Amino acid sequence: MSRNLVIAAAQLGPIPRAESRSSVVIRMMQLMEKAASRGAELVVFPELALTTFFPRWYLQDQKDIDAFFETQMPSEETQPLFEAAIRLGLSFSFGYAEKTQDAKGETRRFNTSVLVGPSGEVLLKYRKIHLPGHSDHEIWRPFQHLEKRYFEVGDLGFPVAEALGGRIGMCICNDRRWPETFRILGLQRAELVLLGYNTPVHYPPAPDHDHLQDFHNHLSMQAGAYQNGAWVVGVAKAGHEEGCDLIGGSCIIAPTGEIAAKCVTLGDEVIVVECDLDRCREIQDNIFNFAAHRQPDQYGLLVEKA
Repeated sequence: MSRNLVIAAAQLGPIPRAESRSSVVIRMMQLMEKAASRGAELVVFPELALTTFFPRWYLQDQKDIDAFFETQMPSEETQPLFEAAIRLGLSFSFGYAEKTQDAKGETRRFNTSVLVGPSGEVLLKYRKIHLPGHSDHEIWRPFQHLEKRYFEVGDLGFPVAEALGGRIGMCICNDRRWPETFRILGLQRAELVLLGYNTPVHYPPAPDHDHLQDFHNHLSMQAGAYQNGAWVVGVAKAGHEEGCDLIGGSCIIAPTGEIAAKCVTLGDEVIVVECDLDRCREIQDNIFNFAAHRQPDQYGLLVEKA
């Protein structure tokens, strides 16, 4: 008997800096409604879904920076999103900037994603590990990419949860470019990887790669799916946002590495696929049967400090 989960990738178009969270939440709820009307059981939104991609600016006033962060989830502004999901009987995943305190009372800031169940409970939380960009003001850039300034490296590892009838993991944006991300999830027998991103078309350190951005986006996700036998749902914030062009290409990828569906616009858009989680066995039990074929005693260099 197959284990089918109907999944929607809910791409968001550009979010201006002046757009309120409440406005964005309304847009997200509208996408939820569309997804539900097409039978979706899980809706996946992008990285930092509630605001514009603020790391493109060098901000010095901590109040300006913290205005982009959430101190609780759900908050008053995001509660309607949770209520809509409960009403529709949907699970959903989305990314946001998280400001929290540790056991010592010290403030921590992370680029975070959560998976929320159909009853509104948080089933899984992930904090981005592979932070791209830089931490200093590099004035030669047409726009900044200051994730290393605003976020800490995630401290939760790459957890996998038993949820929605399968094994689910998450990662965020630049994580997808690192094969270690998918392999660690694969070693935990993840069957579904949820992945939001905000990726500029222009890459200032290597502008000759600009025409490859869409290709590299899909290449990394398709390879991760195939080499670990998992469904991958990659969802973009897309379009011309505050003078910066972001790629789209949101897609749902089968465990064979094939793209099952892909967005065709750079705006708010929903695609839906019925994903048979048992198809993961085609890969995980055969060509990438880790127990039968991996040689971990030969991989020591992978975990040595570079």
